[in-house]
Amino acid sequence: MAQICILNGTAILPDRLLPDAVVVCRDDRITYVGTAQSRIPASAEIVDAKGGYITPGFVDIHIHGGGGADVMDGSADAVKTVCQSHARHGTTTMFPTTSTGTDDQIHAMLAACGEVRDTWNIESGSKIAGVHLYGPYFAEGKTGCHDESVCRAPEAAEYRRYFKSGIVGIATCAAELPGAAAFYRHATKRGCLVTCGHSNSSWNEMETAFQNGMRHVDHFWCAMSNVSSVRKRLGVPMQGSMLEYVLSNPDMSTEVIADGMHLAPELLSFAWRVKGSERLCLVTDCNRALDIPPGKYRFGPEVDGSWFTSDGKVGWASPGSLASSVMGMDHMVRTMHKLGNIPLQDAVRMATLTPAERTGIDQQVGSLTAGKQADILVLSKRLKVKQVHISGERWAKSR
Repeated sequence: MAQICILNGTAILPDRLLPDAVVVCRDDRITYVGTAQSRIPASAEIVDAKGGYITPGFVDIHIHGGGGADVMDGSADAVKTVCQSHARHGTTTMFPTTSTGTDDQIHAMLAACGEVRDTWNIESGSKIAGVHLYGPYFAEGKTGCHDESVCRAPEAAEYRRYFKSGIVGIATCAAELPGAAAFYRHATKRGCLVTCGHSNSSWNEMETAFQNGMRHVDHFWCAMSNVSSVRKRLGVPMQGSMLEYVLSNPDMSTEVIADGMHLAPELLSFAWRVKGSERLCLVTDCNRALDIPPGKYRFGPEVDGSWFTSDGKVGWASPGSLASSVMGMDHMVRTMHKLGNIPLQDAVRMATLTPAERTGIDQQVGSLTAGKQADILVLSKRLKVKQVHISGERWAKSR
């Protein structure tokens, strides 16, 4: 049996840092996490963390593209390019995320993701735990950089075919759309994390959604309602919005894009202080411009997706209008920790165990725990990715 032992580093656990850690893996599983040097097998391959950090592999529940490809390009090659691109940044588990698109484009994306998931090997990069069915069920005026011409209300005959693929693990719909309640109930029965996003819904609409299974809101403060926007839609008296509902309901989780461009440090810190690391996820919401030069690119399908411009720091749909991020999860963790002034173990938890728990895969991934999949990162003292191990195999960053 293949065994590796990672030492000379600080292990990042969900609730604390563990200096002088010893992490032992056999084949594709973690077998020991602690400090006992006596637990190092004589035959193990030694991995020297060189005084850096040993962390679980990152889990990204909201991710569109990278390396020049978007998962909505609808081919296995494009999906694999995205998986490889994000593995370089420490993501070992992902939920490729649809944008708005035609029925045929979404089915092509689901099929391509299923093919890459089912034929995974270490060359593939990040593993696919499921698909995030994100577009096309967005509210008018809240589409952001997505192509609004293919937004629509959920129709049972359409979305039931998506769920029949067996790969959808997260499902999003704007709460105020006709048919949203039925969509939420069906997604809940399928075992999905059910979310509201790209929505101008009121408190009462959010409460109805919650009663039908909705438990998460996408990219907090982005393409979501506030008291002023709800008043503009529904008039007076002013009503609560998604913002107040999520902050007041302890069972609701949400996510932030901590790229340093979408949200200022005080908002990152505020979200963590109010929701805590157990109900706040880090996501990249990354587009195809990760790790490629600044320029003009398509968001969503290469053939007809909406245009955006990357400046190397963030995507822009138009001057002043953001279009998702161009950064990997390692950048999000560094930003949350350093600019948000958030404890390192909390920043890492929000990129690992919390999204794993919310999507029901935490028995397999998300923490350095004996018995879990050996998805492990070695980070430098400055939180740069040095090594990526997926299911116990080292993934080469040069790929």
